[in-house]
Amino acid sequence: MALTKAFRRRLPWVIAAGLIVFALAAWLVLGAGATAVETAEVEQGPAVELVYATGYVEARRPVSVSARLTAPVRQVLAEEGARVNKGQALILLDDAEQRGLLAQSEAQARGATLAEQRAVSLFRQGWVTRAARDEAVAAGQAARASAAALRARLDQTTVRAGISGVVLKRDVEPGDLATPGKELMQLGDPGSARVTATVDERDIPRVQVGQNVLMSTDAMPGKVIRGQVTEITPGGDPTQRAFRVRIGLDDASALPFGLTLEVNIVTGRHDKALLVPVGAVDSGQVWLVKDGRAVARKVGIGIEGAEKVEILSGLAVGDRVVVNPPDGLEDGDRVRP
Repeated sequence: MALTKAFRRRLPWVIAAGLIVFALAAWLVLGAGATAVETAEVEQGPAVELVYATGYVEARRPVSVSARLTAPVRQVLAEEGARVNKGQALILLDDAEQRGLLAQSEAQARGATLAEQRAVSLFRQGWVTRAARDEAVAAGQAARASAAALRARLDQTTVRAGISGVVLKRDVEPGDLATPGKELMQLGDPGSARVTATVDERDIPRVQVGQNVLMSTDAMPGKVIRGQVTEITPGGDPTQRAFRVRIGLDDASALPFGLTLEVNIVTGRHDKALLVPVGAVDSGQVWLVKDGRAVARKVGIGIEGAEKVEILSGLAVGDRVVVNPPDGLEDGDRVRP
């Protein structure tokens, strides 16, 4: 009877000890041999495929400014970066010679006009022949036309802007000799600026006209500049192994010419993609964690990003996979997060 009472008093301690022994045995059987791994859950979200390039802002149609006659440059009226209006004077050429020629021509035109008027009056009175009158009229017209041509040539000593825009480049100084065809300045319209990007020849097959482009620059931290691919040059540069891609801007007015940009061309986008970390996929295979064990699973790969990979087949939302699986992991091995 005393033994029974003593046993009853010790029974809770016996049960507790038994539970501890059972838990320890379970840990030894189930957990002691399990490999610790990093896991991640399969998520659903947007997958974006990008082609990276570098580019710069340039004028869509730069306008070259040059003189139409040969003369020394007397004065330059616009600096690089200056905004100018169409018809605004940019460069003044030495016009002394042209003014002298015009004065001489105008004097001759006045004399020829007076002779024409006298001949016409005398013809009406019958004192000169029709031929004499016609000759005087023709001489007067020629003299006046010559003077008009010299006045137009004098106006050409003022070189004017052909468009409204910005002076992109100035290659002239007072005293330089301006000649026809020699570029003195270059103008561009900021409202029609574009970006020219250099794309690696390995990526160019994925680039198409109309694709969206996301751009950024250190000059504007945090700002995303948007545009679209408008043109792909048919000929590449064999030296750089690259092609030029033209990009139209949604808002070109805020970007200065010559600004360098980091360019990301969106070549593919899936809004409801299955995503896993890059480190979970190796040669088209992932390790799926199922009932505490690692299960090798072949998967279809879609868009591959810097951090995430799109899974086309083999997994479902909520599945848990091993990230950066340890060496030697085999199918069926026990694992624990």
